[in-house]
Amino acid sequence: MAAGYLEILRARHAVRLLVGTLVGRLPNATAAIAIVLFVRAEGGSYSLAGALAAVYGVANAVGQPLLGRLVDLRGQPRVQLPAVVLSALAMAVFAFSGTDPAPLAYAAVSAAGLFTPPLEGGLRALWPSVLPKEDQVHAAYAMDAVAQEVMFTLGPLLVTVCVSLWSPQAALLILNGLGVLGALSVVVSPPSRAWRSAPREAHWLGALRSRGLLALLGAFLFIGMALGSITVASVPYADDHGGDAVYGWMMAGLGLGALAGGAVYGARQWAGEPSRRLRVLVALLAVCYLPLTLMPGAVPMVLLTVVAGVFLAPCIACAFVLVDLHAPRGTVTEAFSWLVTTFTVGASVGTGLAGPVVEAGGALWGFAVPGAAGAVSLLVLVCTGRVLAVPAGRGVVAASSENDPNRALEPRFSSGDRA
Repeated sequence: MAAGYLEILRARHAVRLLVGTLVGRLPNATAAIAIVLFVRAEGGSYSLAGALAAVYGVANAVGQPLLGRLVDLRGQPRVQLPAVVLSALAMAVFAFSGTDPAPLAYAAVSAAGLFTPPLEGGLRALWPSVLPKEDQVHAAYAMDAVAQEVMFTLGPLLVTVCVSLWSPQAALLILNGLGVLGALSVVVSPPSRAWRSAPREAHWLGALRSRGLLALLGAFLFIGMALGSITVASVPYADDHGGDAVYGWMMAGLGLGALAGGAVYGARQWAGEPSRRLRVLVALLAVCYLPLTLMPGAVPMVLLTVVAGVFLAPCIACAFVLVDLHAPRGTVTEAFSWLVTTFTVGASVGTGLAGPVVEAGGALWGFAVPGAAGAVSLLVLVCTGRVLAVPAGRGVVAASSENDPNRALEPRFSSGDRA
């Protein structure tokens, strides 16, 4: 298993791009908890803290595909670097001005979220130019998904360390400073500077004119809803079975399951059509959510959350392959950014939906939401199977060669074939 990942990491620039992207995304991964802790330290209410964190999230969801489109048009350094600097400056304004006046606080966090650079989509656009083989690109997508889980696990711990050693204000400033350094490491690298998107057909919908991409986004909206609803349903369960410590272990269990599943999935080559494989993975994901409704004791429940997370990273990694194949010519970064945004919006919707469900029927009905959302996601994939299917012989490396002028001799196909 490790040999495949080591082969990828030995490729020139691979470690730098992966680590730089992860560090560059730290501000985004830790924004919600850092904002909440800062607002509470300033004497603000939980309502204000939640509202500011939500505003950041909405602005981020809006900004990712817009900045992704600019990256496809202008290149990575000319967009990513100014964006990360503006985002960090806006968060610094928030850190120094505090919550009073409130309009300034809302404007600052909005700007910080809006200008968060689409490093995640940018990295996935770069993998085919760094790795020569299609199976390596697929494995890199899986490794990427696993690395994201590590970041979202360690990021909040880093926030608490900064708060403990210094202050919530220092946490905001340090994490955003690290974000600038991470993004800088990526955008000054040779692959990022050399990368150019293929010429694109002018269209106001951009990547969204692809029916295959729209089908994927529809499916992943519900996968995001499933994940978001678990975070809410777990709260009343934990209150009855040990409190905050149990809740923390349940959330860690989801991450651990995703890490294990992604590591195993990316360690081998997978034959067959990726859209068919995604349907199988989503079906398994939905099935693994169902045992949560059993609500056993704390230890078995934590183990069930590990199982519930196992197929999440493989689903995401497989979706990356399909995004690359279905993105219209010249829109690959925007397309990846749309997937990230849709998943995030879905998680927010799931969080909001699970609240009333839990209040009406308790934790049991709350845990029924993920299984139902997973089933709807599978239904979307089944109903759009013909749209998502990719003709044989059109691999991800060939598709992505359109975005790398150094691969001009590799097989190509027209944007019409991918839309």
